[in-house]
Amino acid sequence: MINPFLDIINQSLPEPQAGLLNGILFGIKASLPKSFYEALLTTGTVHLIALSGQNISILTGVIAEITLRLGRKISIIVTLAGVIGFVIFVGPTPSLIRAAIMGSMSLLAVYFGRQNWSLLSLVLAAGIMLLINPAWIGDVSFQLSFLASAGIITLGKAYQSKIKTIRQEFIRDLLINLRTTLAAQIFTLPLIWWRFHRLSLIAPLTNVLVGWTVTPIMVMGFGLSLLGWFYLPLGQVAGWLVWVPLTYMIEVIEITAKIPLATISF
Repeated sequence: MINPFLDIINQSLPEPQAGLLNGILFGIKASLPKSFYEALLTTGTVHLIALSGQNISILTGVIAEITLRLGRKISIIVTLAGVIGFVIFVGPTPSLIRAAIMGSMSLLAVYFGRQNWSLLSLVLAAGIMLLINPAWIGDVSFQLSFLASAGIITLGKAYQSKIKTIRQEFIRDLLINLRTTLAAQIFTLPLIWWRFHRLSLIAPLTNVLVGWTVTPIMVMGFGLSLLGWFYLPLGQVAGWLVWVPLTYMIEVIEITAKIPLATISF
């Protein structure tokens, strides 16, 4: 099944913003300029454009946050239904299915307090997928999905605070998103170091600076895709909004990649 959103995004945004959004949402990086892909490697942010558990975890997190007031059981059902619908609508590729399974487990564990059970389920799910296709164990997307999800399960606990104002709620959500991003980054950094033969010294700084933008980019990106699917000019208007955080992310990644000793290659 051909992803119907790719052309909509490409017609609504210029490059490299369109390529970056396609990478964040769908793991497609073919249209990214080589220089920017190199900057992603240098700054240790290449996991952002891999269709990993982290990306799907953000999607499940947004749905769970919206539906949690309906009760845990209903929220779980709606969240999983949203992920399944997303997979079917975009196209059930192996990488997306793997990411959906792992990402759903990791974020549901964070929101619904089943950390130990979810970690075991993640391992079992990975084992079953490898029984189906043992070659996946050497696939970078599979490895990133597993490690990012494991990081979110073990380190990405929700930040607890007494919410009294909109400002406090914003700070809480920011801390949750930041912790989720850093949790995934901590676990995926060794793999990036091993697979790409480089250690990014600037990765923690870059990820802190851009990590908070991933959730709004995904939310606005999905909004752009859906609006453009119904009526392209609406998607193009929404593209003006998501262009802002995308451009911020691009500028931060490119600037920090130029810092001396940003990465060590071997």
